[in-house]
Amino acid sequence: MKLAVVGAGYAGMAAATELAAAGHAVDVFEASRLAGGRARATQLGDLTVDNGQHILVGAYTETLRLMRAVGVDPDHVLRRTPLRFEFPGEFLMQAPRLPAPLHTAFALLLAQGLDWREKLAAIRLMRVLQANAYRVAPDRSVTHWLDEQKTPSRQRRLLWEPLCIAALNTPADRASAQVLANVLRDSLGGAREASDMLLPQVDLTALFPGPATDFVRQRGGRVHFGTRITELRREGDAWRIDAAGPFDRMVLAVAPYHLGALRPELASTVAHLEWEPIVTSYFSYPATVRLPQPMLGVDGGLSQWLFDRGLLCDQHGLIAAVISARGRHMDLPTEELEQAIHAEIASIVPGLPLPLKVQTITEKRATFACVPNLKRPSTRTALPGLWLAGDYVAGDYPATLEGAVRSGVAAAREVLRG
Repeated sequence: MKLAVVGAGYAGMAAATELAAAGHAVDVFEASRLAGGRARATQLGDLTVDNGQHILVGAYTETLRLMRAVGVDPDHVLRRTPLRFEFPGEFLMQAPRLPAPLHTAFALLLAQGLDWREKLAAIRLMRVLQANAYRVAPDRSVTHWLDEQKTPSRQRRLLWEPLCIAALNTPADRASAQVLANVLRDSLGGAREASDMLLPQVDLTALFPGPATDFVRQRGGRVHFGTRITELRREGDAWRIDAAGPFDRMVLAVAPYHLGALRPELASTVAHLEWEPIVTSYFSYPATVRLPQPMLGVDGGLSQWLFDRGLLCDQHGLIAAVISARGRHMDLPTEELEQAIHAEIASIVPGLPLPLKVQTITEKRATFACVPNLKRPSTRTALPGLWLAGDYVAGDYPATLEGAVRSGVAAAREVLRG
């Protein structure tokens, strides 16, 4: 078989890796000059950063498996720590090294910033989820679901709503409670190590898609960077990509809003999807500036999460501020937004000097809006020999690296089954 993958993001390279591991020489076509898609390395002056800061958790089993398959040791490129959720001066929850489910129970019981009523309510909510096999009515938003569980407002603000934004990149009043329940099932409700936080210590391209490119090439495949596909047509029993081909089977691992340009009949499968942004601002301070922890939350601010890239990637003095989903920040001029975030960092770092440089990256269509009852397209299309891969494809997970990887693996296995 001649096989092709269009798109070298996490989903595309996951599919290509699976196909190459099965003994097939696969051709990968990528418009950019770098692998990673919407989770890739980018240059800010002489610094290599990411177009958006991402974290992984221990439950990302397929991502970790494929990293090892392409020769990346997760223990060397990811900083693994037990779950730690902190908003300085307001809230701290950290999981002890106890077997499941004790690690979750004790993390909630010992959480600082919640009273006993709120702690017991959080434990009760997790037990209700477990008793219901982590099934929630499909039409429920996270807010609606928390209302039904009579969740205290402070617990919502400091625990469940930040978890929702971080995992689903969708505000709680619009986000699917069922998809959040899936995430809680595999992390807080899973094995102890499943809830571990895995903070990248290398850029997102080097984490997996870059080494996966080498893996594919070493097995006879080709990865064509800087190759934008403008035409995809069926010829007999095969597919032709512009001047390349024919290919017997193909995986389309492009962003969903590009599908219609390649095959108009696919546009209707994703036309109903809405999009949520992610804004990442990089603040360059003197090298002595650092946060108390590699990752901290910001309660009630414009920014939501702060990452100290000096503690993570040896980029000393560089702090990344992340804002997920839509919100009031989108109405602010960039300079005003950056000034407000600097003030929020200053509230955590005493004596913080003015930044030497600030650069903001906005991905306006970073993820699909993970709303209730969302119909996501299946991996197999109605077109013969053509499959879809991407974080938006039907599955349990929201638009995460793991969701993308799982979709790529599923597409590759469908291709191999025919």
